[in-house]
Amino acid sequence: MSLFDAPLFKDAYEQLTQAADVMGLDRNILERLKYPKRALQVAVPIRLDDGSVRTFQGYRVQHNMTLGPGKGGIRFHPGVDLSETAALAMLMTFKCALVGLPLGGAKGGIEVDPNELSRQELQSLTRRYATEINMIIGPTIDVPAPDIGTDGQTMAWFMDTYSQIKGYTVPGVVTGKPITIGGSLGRAESTGKGVAYCVNFACQKLGMTIDKNTTIAIHGFGKVGVPAAQDLSAQGARIVAISDVSGAVYNKDGLDIEKCYEWTRQGKYLKDMEGVELISNAQLLELDVDVLIPAAIDGVVTKENAGNVKAKIVAEGANGPLTREAIDIITKRGGFIIPDILCNAGGVIVSYFEWVQGLQNFFWDLDQINGKLHDILKDSFDNVFDTATKYNTDMKKAAFIAALARLERAMRLRGLFPA
Repeated sequence: MSLFDAPLFKDAYEQLTQAADVMGLDRNILERLKYPKRALQVAVPIRLDDGSVRTFQGYRVQHNMTLGPGKGGIRFHPGVDLSETAALAMLMTFKCALVGLPLGGAKGGIEVDPNELSRQELQSLTRRYATEINMIIGPTIDVPAPDIGTDGQTMAWFMDTYSQIKGYTVPGVVTGKPITIGGSLGRAESTGKGVAYCVNFACQKLGMTIDKNTTIAIHGFGKVGVPAAQDLSAQGARIVAISDVSGAVYNKDGLDIEKCYEWTRQGKYLKDMEGVELISNAQLLELDVDVLIPAAIDGVVTKENAGNVKAKIVAEGANGPLTREAIDIITKRGGFIIPDILCNAGGVIVSYFEWVQGLQNFFWDLDQINGKLHDILKDSFDNVFDTATKYNTDMKKAAFIAALARLERAMRLRGLFPA
């Protein structure tokens, strides 16, 4: 597969070059940022429960590590490939730079449907993958985290495998671990909480208030969508629609978010809930609401349906849920977009906190973590908003410009090796 095949990579590449043109980025810096620093593709063979052996394709891509060790999730999903992984690594580079973290951009994954494997098979898959990529990861090299299809248990297996290879416990090799083995308070809900913070910041800029008259639709009711819904609902907003793979549920008077969470936590599909109206995921994206939060996967709002998106604020909770054409369409009709590298940066910010705590063996309380998360996102949001004003451009390009400005300074200072 070519590096440029995935739509997400094409979009990320195009957004990079467009932002570079607007800000007048040094062409030599742009040339270096177009391509990942390192890409590793590995075979991951495991013995299944029936005794047969099956081999999966795994990847780890490190895009740019000028600012520090690589940082980025591990995704277990049937759609994982080299091009998508490279795109996500590139976005992580810009995300870390934008919010001021001393980290670079990386991403990894395995082409697999985790729902088709048993717990033992998943453990074997994780441990073999960790073994295959162990030479390019580590607490001072590249620090993975959970993503789609992975969780704290996955990270625990990964950490244990790496620690067995090294001969001693290395808690800083991954983040998103369970609290018991060095995880951080607030990590599990951090991405969704960050989305909620960013929605608040956007409302403040636009003169809106979050109350019972504020309507919100959330595409994807998982690791990002659930905590975002819980936080915004607690502030009084009406979450009128949420969705999962089975479809979407709608209630114009607002859904009982805790009831929905308890339902899905038991492994049940939203479509089977009683007392709600069933709509499609496509219909959810086009609801007439104040805030739309696409928090599932990339590429759900495209040039085909962007013209039907009515939300005043679109908060990119997922990575790349809006294509480049969709961003242009929504921005031109007056929609306010909170770009993904800002909106969903809460996860990597608290991952950074976990990494620091692991290196220090000193842990912070939840108020400290949430306070620091809020402050970093607020400063970053203001920076992007001011950049958009300065360059008379949309928030998406402004986020890339703000990130590129920091990367450009750092890359100039470090220079090019060999000289």
